Amino acid sequence: MQDRFDNPGRTRWRRFAAMLVPATAVAGAIVFGMANGAIAASFAVSGQTFKVSASELRGDGFVQYGGIAEESDGRKHPVAVSGIRNAKLYDLCQSVKVPGAPVVLTINAGGGGEPATASGLMIDMDSLQGDATFKDINIGQDASTLTGGPAGARGDVKAFGQQADTVVIRDLRQVARSTHAGTFNLTGLTMQVNVGADAEECF
Repeated sequence: MQDRFDNPGRTRWRRFAAMLVPATAVAGAIVFGMANGAIAASFAVSGQTFKVSASELRGDGFVQYGGIAEESDGRKHPVAVSGIRNAKLYDLCQSVKVPGAPVVLTINAGGGGEPATASGLMIDMDSLQGDATFKDINIGQDASTLTGGPAGARGDVKAFGQQADTVVIRDLRQVARSTHAGTFNLTGLTMQVNVGADAEECF
């Protein structure tokens, strides 16, 4: 499957992104990341995914469109690019599993009713699950005309996009490739390296 996307033409990538986002929109959508295109990525992605979960995410100013995450060797990954101007995340968990080893790095924050907060969040994600509620949402908007999210967060002309005034996602489960935020306040931050039987991811 990956070989089909190693060296695609520009048009093929745009078509893939246009097909990807509607499916993600039906499932729910959002949380942090790294934009491609309108917002230039400041780093090459590692190629490894990580997991993020939260009991609830509340955000103002949501946008989503198709994009591509690129590794330093040029390998490309189709992603759903999502952004929120301001977000609160309750019971946040992020985990990264070491390939080929029973080792997991886990970060927790935003517990005890004191959420983690962030502004200017953008994400490159592979998948998302949860119960989502959007207010004043436009689905199928030209991605180049998106104005509801973080400044400059928009995709290609005539590509599929969506935006909403607010978003609430409960029981969030997300697989992502990169995360970027203008500010990210992790209330009650704890970080732990788990090995062996204790090496469990967020979900």
